[in-house]
Formats: sequence, C-alpha cells, structure tokens
Amino acid sequence: MPSEKLTFPGHSGAMLAARLDLPDGPLLATALFAHCFTCGKDIAAARRIASRLAGMGIAVLRFDFTGLGHSGGEFANTTLSSNVADLHAAAAALASRGIAPSLLIGHSLGGAAVLRAAPDMPGIRAVATIGAPFEPSHVTRAFAPALTRIEAEGLAEVDLGGRPFRIGRDFLRDVDAAELGPAIARLHAALLVMHAPRDAVVGIDNASQIFMAARHPKSFVTLDDADHLLTRAADAEYAADIIATWAGRYLALTPPAPPPGVPEGIVRVTEVNPTGFLQDVQSGPFHHLQADEPLAYGGTNRGLSPYGLLAAGLGACTSMTIRLYARRKGWPLTGLSVEVSHDKMHAQDAGGPGTPKIDSFRRVIRLQGNLSTDQRARLREIADKCPVHETLARRSEIVTELAETLT
Repeated sequence: MPSEKLTFPGHSGAMLAARLDLPDGPLLATALFAHCFTCGKDIAAARRIASRLAGMGIAVLRFDFTGLGHSGGEFANTTLSSNVADLHAAAAALASRGIAPSLLIGHSLGGAAVLRAAPDMPGIRAVATIGAPFEPSHVTRAFAPALTRIEAEGLAEVDLGGRPFRIGRDFLRDVDAAELGPAIARLHAALLVMHAPRDAVVGIDNASQIFMAARHPKSFVTLDDADHLLTRAADAEYAADIIATWAGRYLALTPPAPPPGVPEGIVRVTEVNPTGFLQDVQSGPFHHLQADEPLAYGGTNRGLSPYGLLAAGLGACTSMTIRLYARRKGWPLTGLSVEVSHDKMHAQDAGGPGTPKIDSFRRVIRLQGNLSTDQRARLREIADKCPVHETLARRSEIVTELAETLT
C-alpha cells in the first residue's frame, strides 16, 4: 500500500500533517478518517482501516487535528467546531487533487465531528462512526475534576492517558452547546454506527441515540468486547472488514477493465501484521479473503493456508466445469460437491531415500441426481478438463519482479 505524507492548511491557517494511503491499483473512491480525542492519525485502528480500504481501491486520508501529532497550531485553542472546520479543510485538499471524499469515518469524538461535517460536504455517500458520543460534552468526563478550574482560569492542563493536554474554556462551551441530532437528521448519506457494549469511555446508549436520530439507510454493528480504542489487533481488523464490506454497497466502485494479458485482473496479497502470518487477499474492490497459517505453525488460523487456497481453487474449478458440462447436455445433475486434500509424496519413479517429493491432490467428487452410469463416468472425465487441474498438472511459468521500494 503506497503511502504519501502531505500537509494542508487547517482552520487556523496552521499546517496539518496528513498521510494519504493509496491503492496499489486503480483509485476508485476516497475516504477521510477523523481520529479520536487527543489521539492521532497513526493509531492502530486507523492504520488497519486505511489498509483494508486501500486494498479495495479506496484511498484514505488520515490527518492530525490542529495541535496534535505532527500538526501545527495550539491544541488549547481548538474545539469540536474547529475539528469540523479542519475536516472541511481536509476535504478541500483532497478535492484540489481531484479525489474529493465520498466516505467519512470518525472514531470517538472524531465520529461526532464527521456527523457534524457530513451534511455540508457535497459528494459524501457514506458515513461510519466508531464509539462516537451522541452528546459531545461526554468527553469532558475524562477530566471532570479540572472543569471548575478551566472555567475559572480559562485554561488548565489535564492528564489524559498519561499525557498532559491544555484544555480551554472555549472547548467546554463548544461541546456543551453542540447538538448532533439536527445534523444527523440532515444527513443525506448511508450511516454505519459501530460501538462496543462494554465501552467504558463512551456508553453504548450513545450509539442508540445516533442510530435513532438517523434516517435510512442506516446500520448498527456491535463491536462485542472491544475497548474504546480498539487496541486489540483482532478488534481493529474486524472493524476494518465491516467498514470495507459495508462501504462497498454505497460507493460507486467501478473498476476499469483488467490490463492486457491479465483477463481476471490482479490478486493483491498484503501482510496484515509483520509479527504474524495473516494476509489480506484482495481481487478488485468486491472480493476479499484472508490467508493465514494454523496455530500449530505460528499463525492465528484466521484464514485458509496457502495450500488450502490452492486446494480451494482446484475444488471450485472442478465443480464449475462439471456443472457447465451437465447444463449444456441437459443432464439431471441436481447438486455436486468436491472435497480436496493436499499432501506431498515421493515421486513413484524417483526411487530411493532423499528423492524429491511431488504434490499430491486427492479429489473426491459427489454427484447428485438421477444420472446414468455412463453420465457419471463422463462427468468424472470432465473433472480432469478443468483449467486449474490442467494448470497444476503441467509446469507453469512464474515470473517474479521486485517492485520499487516505497517509503
């Protein structure tokens, strides 16, 4: 996944630091990600969601709000309204490159910001929130002991997650006055609300209020026992998969024709986590699966093994080929299944220890229907004509190129 660092002016004129995650192939749509309160663009959940969407052909811009991360400006002078203005600035920066966003994603207070911003952003077709508050003032509970001092002095330093932040009086007054209900009612886009029932930071009742305030189309997905920040890799991956699958229904993702010589397009395999073996396998914007290794081999068993995928290809091709032939002949084949197992064995003609092994695929075909003995025998012969069978049975050419290094 190519990733480009860029900056653009925020609401105050201060330069905001951003990262634009781009697809390896054609760019089909663009998303804008708003991070949680005092977080940043590089939080694990944001990286995982961006990676998953980029695999579908959706570019993702994630940026640090004013005064956070690598962005300029003073955090003490920011408010929810200024975050909304920063989102509009980010959308304008994308539009200036000819890739205006059609999907907004917001995490926690970032979710409140995208709900406020979306009705006034042309071209937004879908909005997804993760752990978002219905009442933005909810965030002040994290530093409740300092509220009186902030009101009295206009500014105070508070501890949030072990880090010091300066919170201003304007922030308190802005979130107190913020009402998301009217903005949600004006939303002319599909809405996905994601929330964990055990979220200890923003209660699940917030998700209910957001959902009830929205018009259809709207969806709610529970994040089960995830925490507010989706710190567990499995929770971030689940959220990424849900957003990607859901967004594909509402965004106009029309891939171009495959390149010459590649009739079925390009399958892209992307590592999910460098400490494990889990892989994202993407074929165009609509077809996604995962590959992994079993637990016994150091994997997490969240997808088929590479040889499992190979066996699946043989089984699927066999079934399709038999069905096509029976359909053309008008034979009464009412159903079929194919079981494929894989092993390695010494070549029968090699002889002796230390000889090379060959791959052995065992295929068991079950045919249903009132078929004659001759028809069953013919369908057994047709199984060997499936293209994947023929590819595996003969030598194939594999050409490997090393792509240019990306920074």
